[in-house]
Amino acid sequence: MISAGDFRNGVTFEMDGTVVQVVEFQHVKPGKGAAFVRTKIKNVITGGVLEKTFNPNDKYPTAFIDRRDMQYLYNDGDLYYFMDEETYEQLPINKSILSDNFKFVKENTVVKVLSYKGNVFGVEPPFFVELEITKTDPGFKGNTATNTLKEATLETGAEIRVPLFLSEGDRIRIDTRTGEYMERA
Repeated sequence: MISAGDFRNGVTFEMDGTVVQVVEFQHVKPGKGAAFVRTKIKNVITGGVLEKTFNPNDKYPTAFIDRRDMQYLYNDGDLYYFMDEETYEQLPINKSILSDNFKFVKENTVVKVLSYKGNVFGVEPPFFVELEITKTDPGFKGNTATNTLKEATLETGAEIRVPLFLSEGDRIRIDTRTGEYMERA
């Protein structure tokens, strides 16, 4: 059990049958009246954010989220297969559970599979990945002065915008959290 007075950023707990994580918190002690904790909490499974005020003495059961490193193997239709690197056990995960930024993950990449009480609810790709550009307009040497961007298709099939000087076959680093080009690899 965790009391609301002990909330910190990143703490996960159960509330009303759902698992939530503290995104922001603020302990408030007004001149009159009792103290309270103002929070911004995120539903871990759906991703919805909610602002809520708690009494510091309220107690909630702590929720332990399992984050396992697993290797992405392949996909077969709507099922994506992951392998536990310790037990070599394969786990199929439905496409609906994967986030939008999973389009930057290629086969044999290690990702974090998130589960709560054995139920998988999410997959976190690495923050940065290196991918090859498979299709884009030709690049021109010296086109580095402006920050004009062009469309490019990556080896995973994802489409992003890249600077004009890049061409097909170039390897680039991408921030999977924002989906933006970082640098040439």
